[in-house]
Amino acid sequence: MIVPMARVRILGTRASLPNVIRALQDTGVVHLVPQPAIRELTAFRLPALESRRRRQLVRILEDSEAALAGLGDSNGRIPRSAAPDCVRWARLAGRARRQLARLDCRAQTLEEERALLARYHGVFEILERLLRAREATAAATAFHVVLRADQTDAVPRLRTALGELIGEAFETVTERLPGGETVMLLLVPAAAAERVERLLADTRVEEVSAPRGYGASPVEAGPRMRERERAIPGELEAIRRERAELGRRCRGELTRARAALRDQVAQLDTLSLAGVTPHAFVLEGWVPEAAEHRLVRAIEAAFGRDVVVETLAREDWRGEEAPVVLHNPRLFRPFELLTRMLPLPRYGTIDPTPYVGVFFPMFFGLILGDAGYGVLLALLALVLHRRSRPGTTLRAAAEIGGPCALFAIVFGVLFGEYFGDLGRAWLHLEPVWFDRGEAIVPFLGLTLALGTVHILLGLILGVVTSARRHPRHAAGRGLSAAMLILIVAAILAALDLVPRGLLTPAVILLFVAFPVLVILEGVVAPVELLTTIGHVLSYARIMALGTASVMLAVVANRMAGALGSAVIGVLFALLFHLVNFGLALFTPTIHALRLHYVEFFGTFYSPGGVRYQPLGHWTPPVAHPA
Repeated sequence: MIVPMARVRILGTRASLPNVIRALQDTGVVHLVPQPAIRELTAFRLPALESRRRRQLVRILEDSEAALAGLGDSNGRIPRSAAPDCVRWARLAGRARRQLARLDCRAQTLEEERALLARYHGVFEILERLLRAREATAAATAFHVVLRADQTDAVPRLRTALGELIGEAFETVTERLPGGETVMLLLVPAAAAERVERLLADTRVEEVSAPRGYGASPVEAGPRMRERERAIPGELEAIRRERAELGRRCRGELTRARAALRDQVAQLDTLSLAGVTPHAFVLEGWVPEAAEHRLVRAIEAAFGRDVVVETLAREDWRGEEAPVVLHNPRLFRPFELLTRMLPLPRYGTIDPTPYVGVFFPMFFGLILGDAGYGVLLALLALVLHRRSRPGTTLRAAAEIGGPCALFAIVFGVLFGEYFGDLGRAWLHLEPVWFDRGEAIVPFLGLTLALGTVHILLGLILGVVTSARRHPRHAAGRGLSAAMLILIVAAILAALDLVPRGLLTPAVILLFVAFPVLVILEGVVAPVELLTTIGHVLSYARIMALGTASVMLAVVANRMAGALGSAVIGVLFALLFHLVNFGLALFTPTIHALRLHYVEFFGTFYSPGGVRYQPLGHWTPPVAHPA
């Protein structure tokens, strides 16, 4: 349900405005809104000193949040600072942020160095081995070349060019790297080194050189690079320990600083919502009716008669302006997750959460419709429930999965499905109601009947929603619901499923109601009526998806005996059941949501509600693990 709200007006002396805002923040129930334009009131403007203070607080807050982003938030409740010390927090946050920046820079440099060494490691190891094997003398000059995978044809051309340049007085040794590159060691007389260097430049074959500081040749660079590779992990571990020690010293205080600074910035920002005169202020906002007395008592206890809380009459405000708070019984509360995926309903309309809580798991279970899969879903929901925290998305999803599993088990027993036809083949379990794999028409009739009930409920809710503000539209919705009932009655009578004598009265009433509907709703009424009928027919997807699910489960069972080996057959069957179960988690969810969001909500849902955001003390957002 949507919680009833009251609009309050708070009046007091101008000097008490900052203290009143702090008291409202302590209470945490008032959703403040800008003061309406009244000639006697002007918008409150922060003095220059307070504006400068706000900028300073924001800078300290940015440093604190940047530091906490690197250190990680502390767990548990945030203690509030009785006496905020912004000067100390500024020094602490700035120092922690700079230290983290230095640590990050050092760690990044080490990681880049490690990546560079890893890139050179294989090349220089090969070159070092080749050099040692050839025992190059001082009279020879060594060139170290790495050819890309697309340059392998350059080796014979280079040898030909070297032969033309210096004759046979050279030696080349090549070895391929795992990545397809070719390492080549070229030994030439020292006297010909300059000419060979020009040749390599002309053929665009580049020498590979050691990184700066590791020596000129692979013989020198190789050992130094390996020694450096062994030292880098220790340096990275020292940085990690330094970061952990910094977090141990600063995290708690920075967490308190962030909360207090956010509260102070919120107080300064809230001042702009007040309307003031030279001697008084006025604040307006929304509060849940159940919390109104708590607000009045808190203000009276803090300020006595110097500040007054006045409740505005219902005639003085419009429902569209009120923020929306959803509050449902514990059974339906997890389904608010599905409602909040759309914009909130406007204040004064209907919260669809209870209806989603009834029909969504029913549609899900009807599509899944297998007791074996239902038990697996129940176990999965139980595991997710134990691994999640209250208030998280994962906990809500687990609590939605429980009712869905229950409906899947119930319908699985009614349809006689236990991992497809496995229960019937092994345990001789028969359907209590009907076999939906064979009784396609009864299954289709069941889904269309549910669709009719669902759409009719939506039309009735649309009548309730529109009755006060749009009575003509409400009448049109009511007449559409009546015509839908008449159409269903006529079809059932034509099929002899109800007494055939109802056919003629139903058709006559339809002809009478049609022009009335056009008068009430306009020329688009026939199109909307056809759309409503199409929405009912859309519920046939439940039958199609449910039949496909049971057929996939039966195919999985058939695979166990269709393959030559019993072990391979069982493995394939289990894999197919696992795939089908994965599809059974997502497909019913998507299509059950579509039936609600498009077909059902389209008949009554009125989005556009304002989210209730009371002024209160800042708390970190609840983590929503996936």
